[in-house]
Amino acid sequence: MSLVIGENLVVSIHYKLTDGEGKVLDSSEGSEPLAYLHGKGNIIPGLENSLVGKAAGDSLHVKVEPSQGYGEVNPEMIQVFEREVFQGVDTIEVGMTFEAEAPDGSLQSLLVTKVEGDDVTVDANHPLAGVELNFDIQIVDVREASAEELDHGHAH
Repeated sequence: MSLVIGENLVVSIHYKLTDGEGKVLDSSEGSEPLAYLHGKGNIIPGLENSLVGKAAGDSLHVKVEPSQGYGEVNPEMIQVFEREVFQGVDTIEVGMTFEAEAPDGSLQSLLVTKVEGDDVTVDANHPLAGVELNFDIQIVDVREASAEELDHGHAH
């Protein structure tokens, strides 16, 4: 009997991720399936919750609203800096990304969204914040996690 997806099981899936307009954002096509440890927050909540009770061989379409994905766009994470903050960078253009240290010490990715004179607007929101996500999922495998995987909190 095959296992059904639940806490502390390793799940392997193939997926295609599209936005609300049908644009492909990511896919596992042509590569190994994505393996994750269920119940440990390794994937976004909206997708993880929709897989509970499913089994290897199942296919499904999952629509994930921003609140269950990468969150809504947080206006406080969009800031304007003086060009001089970007020392050593000669040309700053819209679409460039930089890494900066967040207040908690973690690295945060910043996307340049506007350059106006000496003012540079950057957005630290996740690129998929505020985006409706559509997943086409094929469940490849569901198995017991090893002691090491449970200890580390992710699939190996």
